[in-house]
Order: sequence, then C-alpha cells, then structure tokens
Amino acid sequence: MSSLSVRFLAPSLPYSSHSNSQPTRPRTRLAVSQTPTAAEPPSAAAEVAVERLEPRVEERDGYWVLREKFRGGINPAEKVKLEREPMKLFVEGGINELAQIPFEEIEKAKLLKDDIDSRLKWLGLFHRRKHQYGRFMMRLKLPNGVTTSEQTRYLASVIRKYGKEGCADVTTRQNWQIRGVTLPDVPGILKGLYEVGLTSLQSGMDNVRNPVGNPLAGIDPLEIVDTRPYTNLLSHFVTANSRGNTAITNLPRKWNVCVVGSHDLFEHPHINDLAYMPANKDGRFGFNLLVGGFFSPKRCAEAVPLDAWVSTDDVIPVCKAILEAYRDLGARGNRQKTRMMWLIDELGIEAFRSEVEKRMPQQKLERASPEDLIKKEWERREMLGVHPQKQEGLSFVGIHIPVGRVQADDMDELARLADEYGTGELRLNVEQNIIIPNVKNSKLESLLNEPLLKERFLPEPPLLMKGLVACTGSQFCGQAIIETKARALKVSEEVERLVALDHPVRMHWTGCPNSCGQVQVADIGFMGCMTRDKNGKVVEGVDVYLGGRIGSDSHLGDIHKKAVPCDDLVPLIVDILVNRFGAVPREREEEAEN
Repeated sequence: MSSLSVRFLAPSLPYSSHSNSQPTRPRTRLAVSQTPTAAEPPSAAAEVAVERLEPRVEERDGYWVLREKFRGGINPAEKVKLEREPMKLFVEGGINELAQIPFEEIEKAKLLKDDIDSRLKWLGLFHRRKHQYGRFMMRLKLPNGVTTSEQTRYLASVIRKYGKEGCADVTTRQNWQIRGVTLPDVPGILKGLYEVGLTSLQSGMDNVRNPVGNPLAGIDPLEIVDTRPYTNLLSHFVTANSRGNTAITNLPRKWNVCVVGSHDLFEHPHINDLAYMPANKDGRFGFNLLVGGFFSPKRCAEAVPLDAWVSTDDVIPVCKAILEAYRDLGARGNRQKTRMMWLIDELGIEAFRSEVEKRMPQQKLERASPEDLIKKEWERREMLGVHPQKQEGLSFVGIHIPVGRVQADDMDELARLADEYGTGELRLNVEQNIIIPNVKNSKLESLLNEPLLKERFLPEPPLLMKGLVACTGSQFCGQAIIETKARALKVSEEVERLVALDHPVRMHWTGCPNSCGQVQVADIGFMGCMTRDKNGKVVEGVDVYLGGRIGSDSHLGDIHKKAVPCDDLVPLIVDILVNRFGAVPREREEEAEN
C-alpha cells in the first residue's frame, strides 16, 4: 500500500515588471512513502535500442528544452519553442510587457508575431488572425466541468465589453472558451480569473488539457467514485496550482486525461491519452489505466490498456511518470506523428510501460487488476431533463445549450438560476450542455417555468437536438474549412421537419480534420471539406461518418460518404435516419395517425 502526499505552492499571478519583488520558480513538491510490491514480469524494454531511450530534453534554468543533438528535422512548432520559451510570458511576467506593445509594432517583428500567434497558447490565448484579427479566444481550465455562479458572472463581464465580437462556448472537453479578447486586456483578465479561482494556463498547444470527469460526480445515485477530487488534483499538479508547471509544458503535442466515475463512460475514456478506469485490487480501490487515445487529421486511435493499476495515492505519480516518458522520448518531427500513441507504437506497449515504471517514485508499477468496477452491459443514461440525485429531496436539471454557444446575458441568467434554485454551481459536460445541480424538488416547477428554460435552453429539446455537437467552425477558427454551428442547427431543424424518431441520434460537426467536434464518436459525423456541387462549383462540403459509439461498447466510426456538398446533406441524412435508425417520414407518420 503506497502513501502519497502532494503539496503545492500558493498560486500567484504572473510577475509584474512594475513590482519590486523577483519572480520565483514554480515547484511541485512530492513526498512519497511506498512499500515495494512483488516483482513484476520482465519488460520488453531490452528489445528497444538503448540510444532510442535517451531523453531528448533537458532542464535548463527551470525550463525543459530540446537537446542540441535532437534538433535535426524538428517541426516549426518546436523551433518556435526553442527561439523563446513560451512559459516565460507567464512565469516571468512577459505578458505584461507584450500587452503594452501596439499591434502594428508586433507585426514588424517575427519573434513578437510568434508570441501572439503561438506562444500565448501556453496561456490559453489563441489569436484569431484569419477571422477576428487582433482578437483572441481564451480557453479556461475547468476540472470536471464544475464552475460557480461567481465565475460565470465574471466571464460574462469579460465578453460583454466586446459587444458582438464577444461570446462563449461550452467545449467538448467540459470547459469554457471565451471570445473577443483583446491583447491589452489580458493582464487584467488573468488577474480577474485568479480572483475567482480560475485559470487559462497551459490549456493550449503542447500541454495537458482540461481534466475531464463525471459531470454527475457526487450527486449520481449510481456513480462508482466521485471524480472531482482526482480531476482537481490533476489540474493542480498540471499547472502547479496555477503558477505554471514548467516540467510538463514542453510535450511533443497536446495530451488529454480523464477520470471515469460512472458505468456510462460520460468521460469518453477511449479518446484520451490517459484514462483512469476504476478497479479494485486486493481489497484496495484504485484505477486501471488506458493510454494513447486521440484524434488527428491523419489518424484516430482508441486508447489501449497499459496493463497497470494504481492506488488513489498514485494518481499523480503515474500521471507525472507517463508525461515525463512522453516528454523525454516523444518524436518532435512531423506534427501528425507526435501524439503519444505514435510513441507507444514505436516502442511497443511493454517497453513504454517499462519507461513509465522507471519514472515512478519507487520504480514500481503494479499490473492491471481483473476487478474492473465498470459494468460492461450498461445502457447510457440521459443527462438532459430532471433527474433525482443521491441526496434525498434534491434533483439535477440538465439543459440543452444549442451547439454550446452562449452570450453574456445568457451567462448572467444561468448564474442567477444556479443561485436561486441550486447552490450556486453549474456543471458542463462534453456534449456542450449544462447541468444545474442541487435543486430542491419543491423548486423544480418554478425552475422549469423560467423563460430561459422555456424558450432557449430546453431541458427536453427535440430528439435530433439532444445529441447535436459542433466545433467553433469558420466563424472564428482559422483552421476550420466550413461553418459549423449555425449550419448544424439549420440542417437538424430541416431534417426534424421531414422525419420522426423515437430515440435520440447523436450528430457531431467538425470544421476540419482536427476533429475538435469528435465526429468519430457520433452516430452520424460531419467533417468539413471543400468539394464541387453538381454544376462543378467549389462549395463547402463534408465527409460523412457513421457507426461511432460511446459507453460500454465504444467504437470509432468510419467514413460513409466523402465530399458531400452541404446543400445536399438533408436528403442524405433523412435516408440514413430512415434506413439505419428507424426514423419514419413525417407524411407516413401523419397517414398512420389518420
């Protein structure tokens, strides 16, 4: 039985150049006491050339940098990191100086242009050069999707000042993205985030993304484990309690993590780089581990078992060990081949496991447990609508946020509802919807009659709207090939008028092959492309995916039809729904009723 305590330094803001104090280096302190376990089967690490296991990075002045001997053939993103350490913008207060430089001056210097277009992503800021020049999207860290009314009001106040340029989105990683931010405002926004207990740090580029957990954690009558303590601990570790954990900010590529807490697999573990799967072992509770799940334009892969089990005490040490193995050994060439699964494939799962084990505090990693706590036969439950909590007399209300888009007034109203009917808490899920927990049953009727829930954010939306997900699309994202959010709503409404369904069908839209909309896990997925219509004109189109599944029988979907013009989608979707999902054409339904 291992014992682990994790202690973090108190959070602080970026060092200000106007302060008399000197910046301090962030440090995460791990105090570990473990009893060694029995010897495990020998690994296959010996089959991998010794020189391949030589770390490619080293620590210099508190930052991890690529060693000179491994800099041949590296990709442009790695060159940007070498030219100037991105985390210095936060840790050493560089953002305060950058925010004061006029944009016209920034555009004259490549180093500064790379700051605003690339390095600021380490602070969660994404310059919308192509579609919103001079404005930024800011991505928050929101472990487990849990937020407060105070935090929501603050974010509303930020986007309100930007008028029509400002809005917010619920993302497919259970967090907020706010839009319209201007560079001079960034230091003040970072200070405001800190004051309400939020951070945007390390939420973009080659960093660990928002830790996902069960959106019903702590209130679900059927949950296996409350995931909130673990996702919070992971988030604190990743950002060193919002100070910046520079030991893991130079990964070869982005890295996703989730902690599973329910049989429903609301967390989508099969598409995460690391998934903690609840399991008992010898009377102890802990987690089996899945590794390597990801989406990319060239390849999508489901996570595979690491053949490892950790106790709750080792949740952070094993995360740290896996990240260090990936940081040290991952490829830095072709960006399409730098996600962690490529490293696992190259080394082999057993050699990769051995490298993780070497980086554990006592260089020991127990084998997976056969006592998996997740039920294999389980019908995934609905989160929208009204549902009883484990706490007697309380319910949660899941409300549908059409394609995840909200405005400042919406956020203020959601905060009011959370305060008036609940306990000032809101929860975001990966389907881009919101849950109001801890509502007294005596208040349910009044809540359901609130104008916002009657007119816009419906607890019981039409069936095709229930599972509708869409990425940002070309309205704001420079990588998107097509517009997604408005089109997803329009197409779904048109299809809904033509066919009737007796169960939800999940439809996901993504504007480009990066698949932020996760089309491969949808019943029907649409990935943006350019194609030609029947007259030979170049138009926006999609590749159509079918067969994605989530839950206990998760499976990634496959291409059904390529390069379909968006204007031709409605009849195709109708045909798919009738022939594969049991939909009935409306005219036939009306005839049956007559």
